[in-house]
Amino acid sequence: MQDEKEFIDQLLHPHTQNQAFEKLIKDFQRPLYSHIRTIVLNHDDTNDVLQNVFIKVFQNLKNFKRESKLFSWVYRIATNESITYINQKARKNKISSQEYAQKEIDNLTADTYFDGDAVQIKLQKAIALLPEKQQLVFKMKYFQELKYEEISTILGTTVGGLKASYFHAVKKIEDYMNIN
Repeated sequence: MQDEKEFIDQLLHPHTQNQAFEKLIKDFQRPLYSHIRTIVLNHDDTNDVLQNVFIKVFQNLKNFKRESKLFSWVYRIATNESITYINQKARKNKISSQEYAQKEIDNLTADTYFDGDAVQIKLQKAIALLPEKQQLVFKMKYFQELKYEEISTILGTTVGGLKASYFHAVKKIEDYMNIN
């Protein structure tokens, strides 16, 4: 992406805002979809969350303080929107978010947009058993291949804490995969 400061200025300027926002969508849509999909699991729900993310980004650009990279800020919004979406769906169904995740994993095999096999389903089940923070860290590191520094900015936690969370998540997943 072009110089970030210049791009953000274009996003904020009324004459260049629409064109710049179209570029932001073009550049961020695919990686954000992938990120949200690892959290939400369902294709249609992912698209709903993705739309909400772009709406929130557009509405809150004027509040972006530029203390982090635009990428990190947008990913933080996507992460928070994904978690909120899951929690709302779980509450609506009167179940825990963990139960909701298990239900979504069970539905993955019927999802035409999911191209995983039995091992992928088993991995998703193992991930769903982790505490929320470990799930997020694992998914961002393993699936998105984000650096700890990026995850730290997105989640607002220390790199050391993230490394510990990732280590514990990997250990729990390995144990689950070997036992079941």
